[in-house]
Amino acid sequence: MSHIVTVQDAVTAFADFMEPTDAELDAIEQEMPVILADVDLLDAQIITLDRIPTELDNRRIRRARRRALAARIALANRTAAATLSGGAA
Repeated sequence: MSHIVTVQDAVTAFADFMEPTDAELDAIEQEMPVILADVDLLDAQIITLDRIPTELDNRRIRRARRRALAARIALANRTAAATLSGGAA
């Protein structure tokens, strides 16, 4: 006969000490424009799943792709500027 036991991680998965840290929340906040741009791109692509895309759909997808790319570039530039801001000798 095998005994059923609880797994400690499953029991304490939502304990208070498992909350995200301030650093993790700040990282999420900095990445939020990229996340939202990706969601807009997915929305534009999902709209066209059940039909042949019209010219308007194609424009909407292209605009969403450009916004997503611009958000990723802006995040990369902010990250690069933050790592290089220490100054070199």
